[in-house]
Amino acid sequence: MIGKLAYSKAGHDKHTLYMIVGEDAESVYLCDGRLRTVDHPKRKNKKHIQPVIHFEEDAVSEKLREGIPVRDEEIKRAIKVFQTLQNGGRNV
Repeated sequence: MIGKLAYSKAGHDKHTLYMIVGEDAESVYLCDGRLRTVDHPKRKNKKHIQPVIHFEEDAVSEKLREGIPVRDEEIKRAIKVFQTLQNGGRNV
């Protein structure tokens, strides 16, 4: 699931969009590039997220899967592109 976007389904951050930057057996590590940076990702139980199936930012996702470091700005941009597409091309 690394490199995919996901919404939080539970907790105080419910409905927040993140990018999955890490994964282990029971949890994922989420980053939004703003409050949750790549250096300090949020750990969340897998059952408390809803992955976005139909969107994947190719460049950032590939870098994450290959273990190449990504910058917070790249993640912020990927999230903003997705949100813009969701809103019919209008800026968020």
